[in-house]
Amino acid sequence: MTDTTLRAATPPAAAAKKYYYLAWRWHFYAGLYVIPFLCMLAVTGLTMLWISWSAGLGAERMAVTPQGEAMAVSTLETAAEAAVPDGRATQYISPLADNRIAAFAVETDAGTTGVALDPYSGAVMKTFPWRAGWYDFANKVHGTLMLGDFGDRMIEIAASLAIIMIVTGLYLHWPRNGSGWRSALAPQLSLRKRALWKSLHGVTGMWISLILLVFLLSGLSWAGVWGGKMVQAWNTFPAEKWGAPLSDSTHADMNHGDGKEVPWGLEQTPLPESGSLAGVEAIAGKVDIDSVAAFAGSLGFNGRFQLNLPKDTTGVWTISHDSMSNDGPNPTADRTIHIDQYTGRVLADIRFSDYSPYAKAMAVGIAFHEGDLGVWNLVLNTTFCLSVLLVSISGAIMWWKRRPATAGKRLFAPPRPQDIPFWKGAALLVVTLGIIFPMAGLAIAFILLLDAKLLRLVPSIRRVLS
Repeated sequence: MTDTTLRAATPPAAAAKKYYYLAWRWHFYAGLYVIPFLCMLAVTGLTMLWISWSAGLGAERMAVTPQGEAMAVSTLETAAEAAVPDGRATQYISPLADNRIAAFAVETDAGTTGVALDPYSGAVMKTFPWRAGWYDFANKVHGTLMLGDFGDRMIEIAASLAIIMIVTGLYLHWPRNGSGWRSALAPQLSLRKRALWKSLHGVTGMWISLILLVFLLSGLSWAGVWGGKMVQAWNTFPAEKWGAPLSDSTHADMNHGDGKEVPWGLEQTPLPESGSLAGVEAIAGKVDIDSVAAFAGSLGFNGRFQLNLPKDTTGVWTISHDSMSNDGPNPTADRTIHIDQYTGRVLADIRFSDYSPYAKAMAVGIAFHEGDLGVWNLVLNTTFCLSVLLVSISGAIMWWKRRPATAGKRLFAPPRPQDIPFWKGAALLVVTLGIIFPMAGLAIAFILLLDAKLLRLVPSIRRVLS
């Protein structure tokens, strides 16, 4: 049968059979849009994962030979600024370990340059564009397709519709009609042609569905609408509790370009300002990069820390240690500290325990998403990305093998069942997803309009999408 509508002459099918066809049709329509994005996300995610593990986001994994005591941070700052004419250091990254480089971000009118230094000799090991390497290129494609807000919205729609694909996929592959869990969870390698691809597609999708949902939700939490306007805004740390004057700048202003360098729950939180008597005494005596770095070193971080220098006369010193920036393997050890540049008093000290429940989940979820939790996380995420590619490619192969030779330019969508009973569970799910994820709601409304009206009223569209 090649028509998209089940013929009236066809014997009446059971409601379950009609529901199956309806779920298949929704799965197909969502896949038309989602599959290219899933492939892109898997490839760029895999690229970032292995760059982070092998070379690091910048040059932080470069090795040096320990030679006694490390030089003063102010001396390293001078060496870094000397390596970039007319440059001003804006950020210091302490070494990952005793045998790793220290780094500075040095800013000029032309942009920001990273300078990797031997912390024992002060020798410049490497200069590089700050947050503008291959990792960051893949990150821009991963987050916005390098199309700004428009690309962000396209990806948000794809991630939202992917949740519908997970639900419909699980429904389609769930054991029924005498099939058991063995065939649902283990590929039937004895099958041939399209049946084999269907088994591989369904089994792999079944195994990765929960992990894919975690990845989608953590990714959507960065997106511009559901993330920025809703969940992130609702879970932003309330800066008013600090009791210090607040700046017009937010923590997100410490990011470089599209790079995400501050904890998710703090991005929209205003920064405090220097120049008051607020805060708790921390640094006695002169407040400079050496004393602030020494204070940071005394906090006992398991891994490196980052130190942002004051940007202007009201700016603050900011010490941060978080898994968002790959500083350490434990997301529950996140800590961000702001220090008055004049008094040395701590104006704010935000730890993982201060995050909202969702922000805590995001701190752990992002670390898991990025593969920061250990070798097991690297192996799992690599397997996951390859599995996403397998599910996507096998879905396309199944469609191709199902198309008849006479299909021509038609998509040959799964048939649309007639006289289908009202499916309360599916309707509730679609409405719920549409409310929770606004971009998915718009996409669902468009698909419903397309399927219910345009396919009937516009013959050319009906021919192509049938």
